[in-house]
Amino acid sequence: MTLSVSGGTAVDLRVESVEDVLEHVEQALHVHMDRETVVRKRRSVGARTDRQSWVRIERRGLDRIGTQGWNGTECAAVLDGIAKPAWCAAVAWRDRAAPAMWRADETSLLPGAPIGSSVLAVDPQLSEAWWRALNASLDALAAQHTSRVATPDTVLITQPVVTEAVQNAFGSGFDTAISTWVPAHADLNWANVSGPEFCLFDWEDWGNAPQGLDSASLWGSSLAVPALADRVRRERRGDLESRDGMLMTLFAFSKFAGPDAHPEDPRVEPARLEAARIVAELQAR
Repeated sequence: MTLSVSGGTAVDLRVESVEDVLEHVEQALHVHMDRETVVRKRRSVGARTDRQSWVRIERRGLDRIGTQGWNGTECAAVLDGIAKPAWCAAVAWRDRAAPAMWRADETSLLPGAPIGSSVLAVDPQLSEAWWRALNASLDALAAQHTSRVATPDTVLITQPVVTEAVQNAFGSGFDTAISTWVPAHADLNWANVSGPEFCLFDWEDWGNAPQGLDSASLWGSSLAVPALADRVRRERRGDLESRDGMLMTLFAFSKFAGPDAHPEDPRVEPARLEAARIVAELQAR
């Protein structure tokens, strides 16, 4: 079966026709996807189904899949003590028109709506129970064991990847060696958590990563709202104040506050100030 999405590596599912893809998934999983609930992102599409579940469909180039596969949502079903959707079923297939694969995962519905986009501009005013659930879930995740390696932004995270990103953005006058690797969600931002009841979703990239990656990612996504950023920093202090956590903060900040930073991004200035502080502390150790 050839689907209507065009070939090439720069496919953007926000603008491509995906009706053939939706129909293919409906037939494979024996569900009907409510077209009025469809959410389209650059490389994924999701919708509510007639059996009160959610189906997320992703297209990924073969060069971004690797030897461990990309069944992260399915593999996350075995994780304990974490507030996340229950995994139900999946289907995957090779794109016949391009060097890419498709995968659809069906999960239970979220207990609430996503809090926002990946970067917030307004404080969501989260409850104390929400913060307790966040901490409990992240701490439980870090205590698990897995052979998977995290793939933030679909790239396998390794020591050389961390070193290159950090040094390109913030210089090379300090040691970037990571000492502790623990399971991480690897895409923790405000678009992947729900409220008012906490739930962490979109698990396709989880796996072992340097300690502090998730906390640093959420902190970086919060910097446009100072009060929210301060709360994240207080709640995740144990991660962020560790040496690995400081390196992960630089790694997370390098994605938007490096030499090619967008001049109108409100996170850039606070990120660079924090990065300068962290670099000085790392150099002094």
